[in-house]
Amino acid sequence: MLSFGAARTRLGRVATRSILRTRARHFSSTKSTSSNLTRYILTAGAISTSGLWWLITPRDGVPHLESPPTDHLVAEHGPSKEEVTRMISQDAYSFAVKNVAGVDRYDGTQLASNSLCEDRFTHGKLPSPLNDGSQWMTWAVFDGHAGWQTAELLKDQLLPFVRHSLSQVKPTSDEKNVPEELVQNAVIKAFVDLDDAIIKTALETSQSSESLQDKIKKLAPGYAGSCALLSMYDSASSKLHVACTGDSRAVLGQKGPDGKWEAIPLSVDQTGSNQDEIARIDKEHPGEEGISKNGRVLGMMVSRAFGDGRWKWSLDLQQELKRRFGAPSPLTPRYNVQTPPYLTAEPVVTTTKIDPSRPSFLIMATDGMWDVLSNQQAVDLVGKWVESAAGQKGSSTPEPEYEPFDFGEFRKDEDWRFKEGKTTVQDDNAAVHLVRNSLGGNHHEMVAGLLALGSPFSRNIRDDMTVQVAFFNVPGLGNK
Repeated sequence: MLSFGAARTRLGRVATRSILRTRARHFSSTKSTSSNLTRYILTAGAISTSGLWWLITPRDGVPHLESPPTDHLVAEHGPSKEEVTRMISQDAYSFAVKNVAGVDRYDGTQLASNSLCEDRFTHGKLPSPLNDGSQWMTWAVFDGHAGWQTAELLKDQLLPFVRHSLSQVKPTSDEKNVPEELVQNAVIKAFVDLDDAIIKTALETSQSSESLQDKIKKLAPGYAGSCALLSMYDSASSKLHVACTGDSRAVLGQKGPDGKWEAIPLSVDQTGSNQDEIARIDKEHPGEEGISKNGRVLGMMVSRAFGDGRWKWSLDLQQELKRRFGAPSPLTPRYNVQTPPYLTAEPVVTTTKIDPSRPSFLIMATDGMWDVLSNQQAVDLVGKWVESAAGQKGSSTPEPEYEPFDFGEFRKDEDWRFKEGKTTVQDDNAAVHLVRNSLGGNHHEMVAGLLALGSPFSRNIRDDMTVQVAFFNVPGLGNK
């Protein structure tokens, strides 16, 4: 683009010829064209003959519209192979980790289906909350539902709550290190305290003297909901603490003496299909039949979550919030709400010692990925990525030829699950590698088809995906 000074000089020489040529053009109604047109004519008019402005621009400033072609529609093409890579990589990140013993690198990415995406994530390095002078690493994914507001709050507030709770933990007088149980209890307390701040302050907020807009903003995280999966690695003890609320999932891949990668689950999905969760809920609500039905808890897929006030507030409060602040309608009369809360944000926390003599990696993802990949499939995929020149681009096998495909195939002899024969290694980011393979791997038409459909219709075939992969004691990855 010419500078303003250069434009003036050039326009001074050719003003009349350029302006007369412009008279014959038709202009679209786009903002950029209108803006450029206005700037061009104002400059030209100031230099030469301003009266020509009125010859080519309507007096009322309304843009002229071009007539579109009427003989056929101009259709867009679906994503090419290059566009597929761009779409699944545009929110990717990768960090080589320095000065945290045992951690080499971590990768991540996010692929939205909803608009706005309802998933959130966080990651990074922090001083040990146990105040022992060491460094910790942390990764977290938050799978929102019925909106993004709860997940957004968790992204900003969950880790500070956990760090504060852990800072209150002290080792006993006869122990050098803080016992695992105390760490786990502190994490549990932080999760519950934050959800209480979301849910139990609703009545206080509704009765406060704050403005209507401030009240609505504060109440929004209670209307929506979110799962939370938080991993914290203590480099001093080589222990990985994983806290799960909901159905996002963490899996450890560990290389065995035979060279095979073993999948070790670090969390279990908390849903209405989990028999342990069903038993827990039935015990908490004796005499209430049908709370858990068809894999759902009063219609909700997960059995633990942050927010989701309709499963936690009293019916009176739900009705008041609906009337005064536009909250979602209560679950009644469709569901028989008698003794809320029916959901809890209390996490299940596991602690795993990372063996420094064995290469391993942590996979964390929201359920959009786990809907189509098993634990072992995900671990095998990352294992292949590690062993394929540490993630360097280029698959070692040619791409197979597939018959023309559409989603009706899933109603025949196919299903949505990943097939090992579709494995491809072509991405230099392990999380992107997982996303590509969960969408169809080397079957380009399948992958591109899943990405071609935009929101809101894409939710019929895929969910938001957020994936993180952290590598422990894997030589050669830190500098890639």
